[in-house]
Amino acid sequence: MSYRPRLKDRYSSEIAKSLQDKFGYKSNMRVPKLEKIVLSQGLGDAVADKKIIDSAIKDMALIAGQQPIATMSKKDISNFKLRKGMPVGVMVTLRGDKMYEFLDRLINIALPRTRDFRGISPKGFDGSGNFNMGIKEHIIFPEIDIDKVNKILGMDITFVTSTDNDEEAKALLDAFNFPFTKN
Repeated sequence: MSYRPRLKDRYSSEIAKSLQDKFGYKSNMRVPKLEKIVLSQGLGDAVADKKIIDSAIKDMALIAGQQPIATMSKKDISNFKLRKGMPVGVMVTLRGDKMYEFLDRLINIALPRTRDFRGISPKGFDGSGNFNMGIKEHIIFPEIDIDKVNKILGMDITFVTSTDNDEEAKALLDAFNFPFTKN
């Protein structure tokens, strides 16, 4: 028997059916689903110290469970001592089982470990059914050993859904028990 993430099973058994009933879709192919999760870190200090990129790649690989890539600058900016092609960030795109595993760890383990956590603001929707959020400290993930971290970094997380409607995307994330604040 092969392993399937529990949120993936829950989506196929419960969530898809409830969203289909809620929005009145005739076809189950129309039901919104999570397509990918993109994790990214912008590292402006990497211009001066190349070791920051290496440690960020190592930490992001532990968090995501797959190898991230370094993002390169697209043009020269002399005021920032930046040259075209220099590494300025790290990103990774999660799909499939790794995406559901990351979502499960984010919702149930990492976010509750955030200091003074009261929920996530639902204002991060972009009008196209995608949700963006930021994390101030990447050490909230249990995979990161705090003693070995030389610099605490922030992280941007983008949830890309198959719908182009923010209401449907919010209903999908709510069904996964995403901790939105009640406004």
